[in-house]
Amino acid sequence: MENIIIPNPAELEKKKLEFKNDGKESIHILSDFDRTITKAFSKGKKIPSIISILRDSNKNYISKEYIEKAHELYNKYHPIEISQTLSIEDKKKKMLEWWNTHYKLLIENGLTKEIINKAVKEAIDENILVLRNNSKDFFKILKDNKIPLIIMSSSGLGNAVNKFLELSNCLSNNVYFIGNTLEFNKEGKFTGIKDNKIIHIFNKQEIELKNLPLYEEIKNKSNVILLGDSLGDLSMLENSDYKNIIKIAFYNDNEENLEEFKKNFDVIITNDGSFDYINELMTKLLHFPS
Repeated sequence: MENIIIPNPAELEKKKLEFKNDGKESIHILSDFDRTITKAFSKGKKIPSIISILRDSNKNYISKEYIEKAHELYNKYHPIEISQTLSIEDKKKKMLEWWNTHYKLLIENGLTKEIINKAVKEAIDENILVLRNNSKDFFKILKDNKIPLIIMSSSGLGNAVNKFLELSNCLSNNVYFIGNTLEFNKEGKFTGIKDNKIIHIFNKQEIELKNLPLYEEIKNKSNVILLGDSLGDLSMLENSDYKNIIKIAFYNDNEENLEEFKKNFDVIITNDGSFDYINELMTKLLHFPS
């Protein structure tokens, strides 16, 4: 696989052996969503996040005013998000400021549940939002072996992620979603975020899995595979006491330093790659014939 980078093969082999020795009962998966489970590019265009379906579409799902102001916010805050000089604490404050402003904009412009569902369906039908190649095989391997998959998304529209997974036939009882859950009134209009808890790319470490119902499913599964596309996704591992961690990154572009990825991830999949390597890895870890 030419698009696979393994910075420290010996260390990775050591981890794989630990996983195999402990058995599949010890494993769970912790994954980002945007540009991790989905492709980073579609039809030659970059898909930054699921909310871009509303912001960038020429279909005016909400209003022209929303599109203009949402782009202004993106142009203001995205350089902060990818900055290599600002501190994480400064970024956290600005990301929270960004999302609070954006949610207010969505409320003011009448976002509804119906709009979200329509936009997601059309994005799937038109191949604007696309699962990575062979990711469905990954979901099947996990389902067949009862391996918990926790998708922790900083997407602004958590409900859209769930809808996408549902329409893609990727939801099953071993899949758990943690993200920004939108609340709606009786008329289906967006009113705010559940519990006013906003998850963004730099505060995922603040999510206490042990306080969530899914913890019963994973509390004895001390070997974890992390999937992400950003250095920020490593924050999902902070404050954890896992026995072994295999960290896999999709390196989709040059916004973040590849050398930093090599320092922090065990495996790097480049060129908007498929799930082939991950499926092969799972096959070996679960003692399937290779």
